[in-house]
Amino acid sequence: MTNTVAQNARFSVAPMMDWTDRHCRYFHRLMTRHTLLYTEMVTAPAVIHGDRGRLLDFDAVEQPLALQLGGSDPAQLAQAAKIAADWGYAEVNLNCGCPSDRVQSGSFGAVLMENAPLVARCVSAMRDAVDLPITVKCRIGVDCQTPSHVLPDFLAQVSAAGCDRFTIHARKAWLQGLSPKENRDIPPLDYALVQEMKGVFPHLHLSVNGGVDTLDAACDFLDAGLDGVMIGRAAYHTPAQILLDADRRIFGKGDAHTAEDIVHQMIPYITAHLQTNGGRLHQITRHMLGMFQSRPGARMWRRYLSETAHRDGAGPDVVLTALSYIQQEAA
Repeated sequence: MTNTVAQNARFSVAPMMDWTDRHCRYFHRLMTRHTLLYTEMVTAPAVIHGDRGRLLDFDAVEQPLALQLGGSDPAQLAQAAKIAADWGYAEVNLNCGCPSDRVQSGSFGAVLMENAPLVARCVSAMRDAVDLPITVKCRIGVDCQTPSHVLPDFLAQVSAAGCDRFTIHARKAWLQGLSPKENRDIPPLDYALVQEMKGVFPHLHLSVNGGVDTLDAACDFLDAGLDGVMIGRAAYHTPAQILLDADRRIFGKGDAHTAEDIVHQMIPYITAHLQTNGGRLHQITRHMLGMFQSRPGARMWRRYLSETAHRDGAGPDVVLTALSYIQQEAA
């Protein structure tokens, strides 16, 4: 896995808090075999001291799968990376891009853009601890930093510590004055700077993230010379439009599936979650609401799942009934 994960990073689904849990990743994996998937961010102390099964367990089907860690203590991150390696992850990614107040108070996330030497020490400690790829997801800068100055310096220092793969969210993060949601939309995108970095650091694997919402746009970035593209919210809200054709268009291989096929393939997983794990249907179906976005019947699909999946005893029949609204429109 570690030998090929950089190839999978040609296209990836972003780590998204409260969204890219194991059920979401299983669902996404049915649509694309080759796309690199990421966990939600987990803090290094949580990995060390928390419920590891709840935080780290995944289905083998989800591979290739990367664990994103939050933290700024090199020793803690090294210990968490070792646990991740033992758990079977294909990659460990360090979050240097999240702008939330919680991560700022913990001195990690986007605030680390202000401390490249510390990030370098963190990367070095993790690389010494494990044989997995250690990668970094960052912004182009924060607050009043000048991205054209800070980003190349950040990449130079951190890559010298042994990180050769970066995903760059092509926006600044404003740590003061903007909410995490606003930080995903308001700061202007600077794709040109990310592409310029590829010329400055041709030996690094650089992926672009931020505002990419179609496969066409992803292919344009790859054709322009970037090594990878990471898509976030569009892959979650319109999964069929982004992921069903990703293997063919991005990786040049893959079988054709319809959105209806994927829903049927989810039924055994749903049944196992309900019967074996004592789970609830809405824990899975909340990730499937956008499956038929822009198709006839999509509104009824979303409505039926939203209103019914949380009820006691809700099972696979709820999903199949919701699917019938799509099939009736297609008939």
